[in-house]
Amino acid sequence: MWLEAHGAGDARRGSLRVVKRVCTIGVYEWDLDTFLEALRAADVRVLLDVRQRRGVRGRQYSWANAVRLQRALAIAQIGYRHHRELAPTTELRQLQYADDARRGVGKRSRVELAAAYRERYTREILDRVDLAEIVAQLPPDGAGALFCVEADPEACHRSIVAGRLSSEHAVLVNHIRPRRLLRSIRA
Repeated sequence: MWLEAHGAGDARRGSLRVVKRVCTIGVYEWDLDTFLEALRAADVRVLLDVRQRRGVRGRQYSWANAVRLQRALAIAQIGYRHHRELAPTTELRQLQYADDARRGVGKRSRVELAAAYRERYTREILDRVDLAEIVAQLPPDGAGALFCVEADPEACHRSIVAGRLSSEHAVLVNHIRPRRLLRSIRA
């Protein structure tokens, strides 16, 4: 459990508060077994699904469709919550796809979000959500995990949510990346 002193006076009196932790993780480039291993290694206790549509195309990712995923998480003793209020709208996703097309990148090879998408997602979605309620529901020991589709957190709205949790709610953030991305970051 992560603890910190809540002010010098409180620390002298022995009052400590729990520091909440959140990870981010996507679907792409994982299979179910390595996905669950990564969650266990990060001590994730609850998965916070921030997808609008809770399905993924392609047989290799069928494990990430809501019913199958929830069943696998239950067996692994990891909680599940769907936070549709944090999902981008279809219109916002189309805005990002148009920018991807302009740049000549596919959504699976995107490495960053368009500035217009980031601004509109923040204004239209994130600014309207009370993240304090979500922080209060994070486990006091272990971590929560923001879950979406993209492999790279910078290419997904979950990184915007994680940034806000960190800056405004002092939540510690760790991005869980597939091995390929870890290799490219270290190079």
